[in-house]
Amino acid sequence: MMRKTICMESPAGTLYVSEENGKIVRISRIEETLYGDSEILENCRCQLNEYFAGKRKKFDLPLSLEGTEFQKSVWKAMEEIEYGTCISYQKLAEMAGFSKAVRAVGTACGHNPIGIVIPCHRVIRSDGKTGNYAWGTEMKQFLIDLEKEKLR
Repeated sequence: MMRKTICMESPAGTLYVSEENGKIVRISRIEETLYGDSEILENCRCQLNEYFAGKRKKFDLPLSLEGTEFQKSVWKAMEEIEYGTCISYQKLAEMAGFSKAVRAVGTACGHNPIGIVIPCHRVIRSDGKTGNYAWGTEMKQFLIDLEKEKLR
């Protein structure tokens, strides 16, 4: 089946959301060719809009993750990080069962194909600084601040 991609405007800027075979496969800020809409893409758009409005704390979308088994276990652990909270890369490594692989866990965070929905922005350095983010550190700080603001 062909991949479908939509473009949506959000408080975080333009997002490109892709699905294949009825599952979300990618959320990106890099311009992609648009191939049409689908029910799952509309559902994702709706849930992202609810997230940005502070009305959604956890996503309920079918996902299809392409990556190594290691990356998938890190991404699965990231889904357990509560809305509005941040944890260290070390804590994430422990949650994923790889306490001695902190750098590799950080690399897996950087390869997360479904940003926001899989909340890699909630993983920060042990010294409290945001650390790197595939979409830029300003975007990471924006998402962290957005969640903290919506918790008040």
